[in-house]
Amino acid sequence: MTHETWSQLLQAHVVATDDGASTAVDYAGFAQDQATFQSYLTQLSSVSNAQFEEWSEADQLAFLINAYNAFTVALILTKWPDLESIKDIGGWFSSPWKQAFISLLGEKVSLDHIEHTWIRGAGRYEDPRIHFAVNCASIGCPALRNEAYTGAQLNDQLNQQTRQFLSDRSRNRLDQGTVYLSSIFKWYREDFEKGWRGYSSLGSFLADYGDALGATESQRRSWRESTPEVSILSYDWRLNSIR
Repeated sequence: MTHETWSQLLQAHVVATDDGASTAVDYAGFAQDQATFQSYLTQLSSVSNAQFEEWSEADQLAFLINAYNAFTVALILTKWPDLESIKDIGGWFSSPWKQAFISLLGEKVSLDHIEHTWIRGAGRYEDPRIHFAVNCASIGCPALRNEAYTGAQLNDQLNQQTRQFLSDRSRNRLDQGTVYLSSIFKWYREDFEKGWRGYSSLGSFLADYGDALGATESQRRSWRESTPEVSILSYDWRLNSIR
């Protein structure tokens, strides 16, 4: 399937912020474009598991990332504008990520299922850069990209997302030898150390993208040998809406 409709919606309702380091979402605009948005969600839901299995891994992963991001926006719209955080949806025993409201690949699933079972747990993709592509509708998240992911462009898009996130000094920075990182690197550290492209440590991953953090060549070489001192920053769960 194509994701042109999703790209058009993102280009219309996602704007750059912080000199391009991040983005903000015009949820009111999405609400006004509800018919077009719903048609895209229906298009996603119409894909069968058999069709999905015929695609390349890159097309599969692009589909799953787009689905996660689109259904996250849909979830926000169920409470918009009466919420300040995605965490306002649900309750003590029903987190927003565990609500099975999504029809996808012949199943009724949650956002957690898409991310942790299909994307992270399938044993197919093993790409830690997905953490800079899936968007949890919060300021602390990596930017919601203003175009859809596609199989043909996926590697370049994920590289761009990774560098953009690491370049955002409100979320990641290097200060006097200590690397201050987003909580994402704490929650999912194992994904950066399980051997994707030969990375067996967080340091080796950071070394390859160290220019985005402002690291010197000497620092990057040392990170390949041993992970630098890391301090985890607090996560901002406020809604990533236009303010």
